[in-house]
Amino acid sequence: MTLFVNRLTHLDVSLWCPTRGLVGASWRVDVELDGELGEDGMLFDFGEVKPWIKSSIDAGVDHTLLVPARARGVTLHDCREGLCLRSDTPYPLELRAPRQALSLLPWPEITPERLADYLSAELMRRPPPRVSDIRLTLSEEAIDGAAYTYSHGLKRHAGNCQRIAHGHRSRLHVWQGGQRMPALEERWADWLADRYLVDEADIVEDDEPDFRDLLTSRYRAEQGQFFLRLPRHRCAVLPTPTTVEHIAAWLAEAITRESGRATRVQAFEGIDKGAIAEARP
Repeated sequence: MTLFVNRLTHLDVSLWCPTRGLVGASWRVDVELDGELGEDGMLFDFGEVKPWIKSSIDAGVDHTLLVPARARGVTLHDCREGLCLRSDTPYPLELRAPRQALSLLPWPEITPERLADYLSAELMRRPPPRVSDIRLTLSEEAIDGAAYTYSHGLKRHAGNCQRIAHGHRSRLHVWQGGQRMPALEERWADWLADRYLVDEADIVEDDEPDFRDLLTSRYRAEQGQFFLRLPRHRCAVLPTPTTVEHIAAWLAEAITRESGRATRVQAFEGIDKGAIAEARP
């Protein structure tokens, strides 16, 4: 007998890609469980399936940076903050953070299929009674229109959003004059794609010539100290924390300044959540 639960939860992470660099991702999690029926006529109580799997994912890879430890150019070593990641492919990156902010995976590249198999195997280490197999599927949201991926960290967040490199794949909706503006949505989504969004207050200026083309951000949060250095052209600097509320307001103001027209922005943070902001000339 197989029990299934679709859209059980969502997974929001960033990953280090050998070709794209730092990439935000949001995946829907579906699950199937095989096993034998009990005397109650059930394999597993739905009310127990969802919180058990969700809590396992939340306590593990969710809101972490997924690191393909066998990718070309990737090096890892201990540091004062906990763990240091360096890479030179496809661009230079240095990240230092508490260990729980990174998920180290023994692969040359991260794929949702491989990650789903890994998570399924982790869950099967301690399966519920009568469950003989667990299969997770990770899939991107089907988006008809503009979407972009970004990474960020929120030092004041009480939960795992404080980790300096986690991310999302998000829709972007823009209205002017009561009408959706697909061309504006696509242009801004293209510009934002695969960028790191950084709070201006967290930037540390480097005087050394080798670092002039790089942007360094550093902060202390409840979970520890965080440090990130990557090329300036891969970053978008906001004058505020990079919460989705501020992202929506920043985009509305930027588009209004550029176009001279009142603008309403609906900025998503991953799947099915986000913020709406408006700006006027």
